[in-house]
Parts: sequence; C-alpha cells; structure tokens
Amino acid sequence: MLQREISEWFYHYSKDIYHYLVYYIGAGDVEDLVQEVFIRAIKSYDSFQRNSTPKTWLLSIARNVGIDEIRRRKRSKIMYVVGLRNQEPQEEDTPEDILHLTERNKELYKTIQSLKPNYRDVLILRAIKELTVSESAEILNWNENKVRITYHRALKTLSKEMEGILYEK
Repeated sequence: MLQREISEWFYHYSKDIYHYLVYYIGAGDVEDLVQEVFIRAIKSYDSFQRNSTPKTWLLSIARNVGIDEIRRRKRSKIMYVVGLRNQEPQEEDTPEDILHLTERNKELYKTIQSLKPNYRDVLILRAIKELTVSESAEILNWNENKVRITYHRALKTLSKEMEGILYEK
C-alpha cells in the first residue's frame, strides 16, 4: 500500500514540488531534491496524520529539503572562500539555465530570490503554487492572518522591486 500510494503521489505532485524547489532555491540539482522529498516522505510516512492533503504535506517536506539545500550551499561557499574546498570549478547558475525563461520572468525570478525568506516562501506558495491561505499556513507553521499580512507585504515589495528594475532598462 505504501509503495503504491507514494508512487501515485509522485505522479500527481512531483511537478509541483519541482517547480516549488526551482523557485525556492534556484536551478541545479532540483531533480535530486525532488527525489529527496519522496525519500523523506517514505521514511516519515507513519507520521503523516492525514490532517492535510498529501500535496500540502509533501510541500512542507520540500520546504525543509530546500532549507537544508540552502544551508548546504552556504557552507560550501564559505568553505570555498576560506580555501577548504578542492580547486574543482563550481557550477554557476545563470538565468539562462533556469527554465529558459523570458527576460521579464528572469528578472522576476531574480527579484523573488532577493526577497527576505518569509516573503519568498509565501510568494512561492500563494502566487506561484496557488495554495490557499490555510494550506500555506500549515506548510509554513504560521497562523492564517500572518500568511495574509506577509503575502500582502511581499507583493508590495515585489512590485516596488520590479518597478525599479523595469525603469532602469
């Protein structure tokens, strides 16, 4: 039963998780991270209490996987800077690598990445993944009011940032 259910979830939600992680951490090894989400789901399947939808539960796991990946990348950069890393070249993520987005979408992507984490989290869940306030609140471990307020502020900040970018060109 577990294997069949996880397989069905993978079929239904892997694209959503992939897109979430692309926006959350950027390009690079996202396919591996999607697999990591489902590995963690299998390992913690017994803790899934079915108080939420499988999609919401998997996205909360994806958020934790994303946080872990960002931490790992920061440690790698620090080690590289202080010379503790091998001299092998690092893969640089360029906007062209990120889903071959249009020029405006590239700017939007970079602007979302530059926002503070709370704004980025709520924007990805509400605007990009189109989750409800309650689903977003559950994933972020926030109350619904905080989701609404933070989302509103994030949209205002994103709008101001994008306005500045568009006028610079």
